Amino acid sequence: MSKTVASVSGVAIAFSLFQVGSSTLFLLGAPARQDAWLAMLIGALGGFVLLTMYLLIHKLEPQQDLFELLRHYWGKWLGTLGGLLFIGYFSYEASRTARDIGELGTLTLLNQTPTAVVIFIAIVVCADVVWFGPRVWFLLCHLFLLMMVLGYGAILILVSFRGLIHIEFLFPILENGLSPVLKAAIPDIISFPFGQTILFLVLFKFISDKRKLKRSIMIVYWITAVFLMIVNELSILILGPEFANSSTYPLFEVTQLIEVPNIIERADVLFAMILFTGTGIKTAGFMFGAVIGLQTVTPLRYKPSLILLSIIIYALTFLSPRLTDFLWFGLNVALVRIWPIFQIIIPVLLFLTMLLRKKKRELVKSNCS
Repeated sequence: MSKTVASVSGVAIAFSLFQVGSSTLFLLGAPARQDAWLAMLIGALGGFVLLTMYLLIHKLEPQQDLFELLRHYWGKWLGTLGGLLFIGYFSYEASRTARDIGELGTLTLLNQTPTAVVIFIAIVVCADVVWFGPRVWFLLCHLFLLMMVLGYGAILILVSFRGLIHIEFLFPILENGLSPVLKAAIPDIISFPFGQTILFLVLFKFISDKRKLKRSIMIVYWITAVFLMIVNELSILILGPEFANSSTYPLFEVTQLIEVPNIIERADVLFAMILFTGTGIKTAGFMFGAVIGLQTVTPLRYKPSLILLSIIIYALTFLSPRLTDFLWFGLNVALVRIWPIFQIIIPVLLFLTMLLRKKKRELVKSNCS
């Protein structure tokens, strides 16, 4: 793969759409019920701390991606092991988002089509984007931004116009204290969606001019976080905390309530199309991370790596045969026990190694002078 370059604005847009991705499909912070917005805020603050660390890691070595950093600072063997673990992480995340596309497709627009077929088509389409390199993905995100803004904007306007929002569902605030809110936010919401930005330690390398990178990414992060808080709370304000908590896809249930006679009869189709786009962006992003990593730590080249990983990702989507098992594993195992290893523990260890190495170089330099 050629060393393609991208603008800061292109990466910032991709960063935002990647964060949104499939996040709106689920009720984040559901255990906090009407205080889910507060759990989202705490999760966003935790994710911001992680993002700041990721940006500092990149600033220390702007010419190297995550996999190159692991090999450079941890040595060939330990760094390669860390790289292989991240390849597995990105591949499994890609398989989960692809599975989301499959389940949503059979639930909404393609209910006569087997889920396996929908997932296969989704992976082929995402692999086609990845085939041409990150630059194409960044450019596509420019095109999809307008669609996402108009789509979600239309949903927010329509639910307000139809009088579906019930502000009373927001109260009482902190009815059961702060403990349920903290449990809902840490580590669940930090892991999904905010901690997933670890992927961009692979992609920041492709930016041509990085002078405004930190400021742009931080601004976009908070704009996206506030948007996710609003959309997430929308399900509670319309369905109520009890029903929203028990629903598999609450915002999809919300869009089914939207109806404007003689104008809009099925807003859920609009929401499904937006979600297909967002989840496809996220799937392609994780595929990039896995492919670039496999190309870095093994002798395989970019395109053979993509073909191999596409097959593996497709196979991984069937690890949980039933949707209930798939959702249970994601909520109770992956978010809590596995993802923090890749989003928090390994990056913190890498960051500390980089700081210690930098301090050691400065001491040696000062002694020599």
